[in-house]
Amino acid sequence: MFLHKHPYQPFIQKDTKKLIVGTLPPPRFSVGALLEKDVDFCYGSYYNSLWLYIDKIHNLNLRYDNSQAAIEERKAFLIQHQIGVCDIVSSAERDKIDASDLGMKNIKLRNLINYIKQFPSIETLLFIGGNSKNGPEYFFRKQIKEHQIKLEIVSNEIPRIHEFALGNRTIKTVSLTSSSGSANRAIGSMLLYKQLKQSNPKFNTFDFRVLQYQDFF
Repeated sequence: MFLHKHPYQPFIQKDTKKLIVGTLPPPRFSVGALLEKDVDFCYGSYYNSLWLYIDKIHNLNLRYDNSQAAIEERKAFLIQHQIGVCDIVSSAERDKIDASDLGMKNIKLRNLINYIKQFPSIETLLFIGGNSKNGPEYFFRKQIKEHQIKLEIVSNEIPRIHEFALGNRTIKTVSLTSSSGSANRAIGSMLLYKQLKQSNPKFNTFDFRVLQYQDFF
């Protein structure tokens, strides 16, 4: 049995407005066995990297290596754009050592509501992945039931947008398509993707995510 611990603390500033919420980085990040192009920071996996899309959207020319400089580049971007990161899973056990959300067992969660209360500037949660089992939105929906909080639909188009009330605040949630390669099949079946692909045969799943993410990053 492999204990898969989250290697990073939440990255949130006093003025953070948007909060990226995922589950766990690949297991190699928990044991410090990074690949050459990995960055030792949130979403640092080169082969499942949110940063590849952010880099393309903002033309950042980021480094992709194990250096401290690569970490600082990403922190600087997040701070400048008032974006934080707080993955919802603290730890999980795995029979098979992989990054599958479905493979997680005995899952311990971070209390996301407490973080939102602690940082009153937070306005939006960006779920990296939809409401599939063991995804970030799936766990969040379980958590908010304990607080008698309900998500109200704002838009049912992909990416789906909801909102909820917390005290006198209204928090928006956005269910972005996962940055994982495993989501490519789901993207390929989407009507919008098929239409875009038909109009431009060179259009691919990377382009689709860039098109979706640019409205929120």
